Amino acid sequence: MAYRLGVDVGGTFTDLLLIEDETGETFRDKVPSTPHDPSVAVVNGTLKICAKAKIDPKDVQLFMHGTTVATNTVLTSTGAKVGLVTTDGYRQVLHIARSFVPGGLAGWIVWNKPPLTAPLESTVEVPERIGADGSIVTPLDEAALRTALEGLKKEGIEALTISFINAYRNDVHEKRAGEIAREVFPDLPISLSSEVLPEMQEYERALTTVANSYVRPRVANYVRNLKAELNKAGMNGQMNLLRSDAGLMSFEKAQDHPVNLLMSGPAGGVAGAMWVCGKSGFGNLLTVDVGGTSTDVALIENGQPRLARETECGDLKVRATSLDIRTVGAGGGSIAFVPELTKALRVGPASAGAVPGPVCYSRGGDKPTVTDANVVLGYLPEELLGGTMRLDRPAAAASVQVIADTLGISVQEAANGIYSIANETMMGALRLISVQQGYDPRDFALVAFGGAGPLHANALGKLLGSWPVIVPPSPGVLCAFGDATTRLRAERAKSIGKPFPDVSNQNVADVLRELHAAVSKELLAEGVPEAEQEITFEAGVRYSGQAFEVSLPVTLDGFAAAGLENLGAAFDKEHERLFTFCLESDRELVTVRATALGKASAIKLEKLPEGNGDPSAAKVRDHAIWADGKEHPAVIYDRAKLKAGDRVIGPAIICEMDSTTVLLPEHVAEVDPYGLILIRPLAAQ
Repeated sequence: MAYRLGVDVGGTFTDLLLIEDETGETFRDKVPSTPHDPSVAVVNGTLKICAKAKIDPKDVQLFMHGTTVATNTVLTSTGAKVGLVTTDGYRQVLHIARSFVPGGLAGWIVWNKPPLTAPLESTVEVPERIGADGSIVTPLDEAALRTALEGLKKEGIEALTISFINAYRNDVHEKRAGEIAREVFPDLPISLSSEVLPEMQEYERALTTVANSYVRPRVANYVRNLKAELNKAGMNGQMNLLRSDAGLMSFEKAQDHPVNLLMSGPAGGVAGAMWVCGKSGFGNLLTVDVGGTSTDVALIENGQPRLARETECGDLKVRATSLDIRTVGAGGGSIAFVPELTKALRVGPASAGAVPGPVCYSRGGDKPTVTDANVVLGYLPEELLGGTMRLDRPAAAASVQVIADTLGISVQEAANGIYSIANETMMGALRLISVQQGYDPRDFALVAFGGAGPLHANALGKLLGSWPVIVPPSPGVLCAFGDATTRLRAERAKSIGKPFPDVSNQNVADVLRELHAAVSKELLAEGVPEAEQEITFEAGVRYSGQAFEVSLPVTLDGFAAAGLENLGAAFDKEHERLFTFCLESDRELVTVRATALGKASAIKLEKLPEGNGDPSAAKVRDHAIWADGKEHPAVIYDRAKLKAGDRVIGPAIICEMDSTTVLLPEHVAEVDPYGLILIRPLAAQ
């Protein structure tokens, strides 16, 4: 039998989901993350779940992994010292940037510009010039290049970026410079802008390529070590990493293009939510993934997640396709405190993480967290992870009591305050990806996952008016499920940068065919035959004079006949929808892009046995929770014993191995045929 394994590394836990391809049988597990070396938890968890399934690691043919190594490298500023080689006269390209200062109108007064990923002292200029049309204006001065590279040796650089002006039009100078650089630096990773991002706009291209170099040594080292350890354990199947756009890339390609991994971790949950909820007919979703350190939210419309052509990670914004995911520092490990100056309760963004963790974990934590508040409120019963981990409720109460004493309130009120502030922070992120972008959250279902997502799901549904609130099966390992069910992905783009009258339908059709061949070849190299490839196209269009474009889907079939005319009409319509107006200006075709996807997973989501609506057979014991300012009698249920059609009336707690769902008073949860828990207000029934 063949298996596929999805592994997602979080700040507190590493989640694993093992799936047998033919039957769809699943095995799930969680192990504590190892922040000092994430691969330790990945390998330990892999061996543990294989033992649990009673299989040999060699039976795992597909290994899919969402990683935060690139993300953490940027956030902690621990990347490589990068040298940058650019065209004569463009040494300050990263300094000039886009003249954007975050914050309000006076943000420039207090904003400290973050350090550059390629410092000025490690940036050199070389005489060369490619024209905007791709012609050679000034030949590459190879002697000057060698002299400049020798100078970079003295700077002790650990990675090198070569980004020449207009290299996206003609890469002959960059390729030759790369050959020379490999002679001078045979052991250094070298990134060329024409390979990483062959698109116009010199600043974005240079910054993205430098970012690729910045994280490349650490990611490459992690990938090599992880592969070696997995091979040592007996696993020799295909190994892939999840990209920021929820596609897959091989371990080998990830070592060369790690900039595409900056949002690898959160992308898995969105992919998993889309796959699972789509089976039950839910196409419009707000996703909320609550882990131990942070909360990630996204929007799915008509079964497709919103994509962003730029990826933000800390202070870094690069031109790399990713899911439009927003992150806030609110999770189960977020620490609650009362500042001496304001005496107002605060929660996060500092987190107890995996080490030492919340107080109730009994691992040395001594600061109250959101998880401790959930324990005090009764939302988290004492037994966690299917009984393999026992929570210390008295210790949690003692930690929250410190907050209560400071504020002069009861311990339950303090815990409820911590819980409510965390919910408000999460709601703020959900409003950013819905209301701020013109979407009414009441038109979307809210799907919650991650270890702590179902604890907050019902409360977030009340705040947003998003119903039903959906808790998918195995919500704590849904990111790993997304890793295990996603598809290989390849993407290529080509900048055009011409008004519509200056290009023809045939010209564009030829470019689309060229890109089609390129992405198809890339997937072929990954072992995906052409018959199993799905290739789509899109074009970036703007009015002449505008700075940024709108992306629209296009098709190759029929483009040579009336492609530009149809594209122009679609652009006007979309521009009016987004900005309420159109212009009489000429339209400009900025970029065309091709995306190739591998074969979709054939895994089936099994239906549950039919029940009679009565959940009493799943009852574990009576319980009590604190909500709406008072204590309520409640019931704890075992989710594994619930059947399709069962209705649970709140207040209640529904437990499973990897997560816990809170059902608040005046709400009802119904189990759908695929095992999704659908929560709605009781008054709406």
